Amino acid sequence: MTPSTPETYSIQFETTKGSFTVQVRPELAPLGADRLHELVVAQFFDRVRFFRVIDGFMAQFGIAANPRVDDKWRKARIADDPVVGSNTRGALTFANAGPSTRTTQLFINYRDNSQLDRLGFAPLGEVVSGMDVVDRLHAGYGEGAPKGNGPRQDRIHTEGNAYLEREFPKLDYIHSARILNPTEA
Repeated sequence: MTPSTPETYSIQFETTKGSFTVQVRPELAPLGADRLHELVVAQFFDRVRFFRVIDGFMAQFGIAANPRVDDKWRKARIADDPVVGSNTRGALTFANAGPSTRTTQLFINYRDNSQLDRLGFAPLGEVVSGMDVVDRLHAGYGEGAPKGNGPRQDRIHTEGNAYLEREFPKLDYIHSARILNPTEA
């Protein structure tokens, strides 16, 4: 962790469905917690869509609204954290595409997905209030193309929100994500 990252901190996510709060526990995944703090401080998540929401599994987000911003962060990979916690309901975890590929995409588990633990998905915190908001995120598009009818990640990376607003207008999104002062958490 960098000296600017608190030991434990909370993030308030304001979304199109309401707000939810995540408590981040750096002892679970210090590199992931540090990156998440950095992203929130940079206001990376403002206007970011929940582009992959699968009922009974998880809600994924974290591709920047602006392709230029996304391009910068996508190149800034972070090393893996050992899996200390478990992907239980409400756990927040960085997505990855193999070893040392984490960048900006995260998911919130809708159920006990502890089978992901052995695959290297290290949770870094959990939703402590507003899980009902997360449960209401639009899941009508399902899995992304080509396996499902949802958005293509490659097009989100290159076209940003213009693509999502045009072709997937029902996707919920984050208005803002901010670090809460300890007295607000």
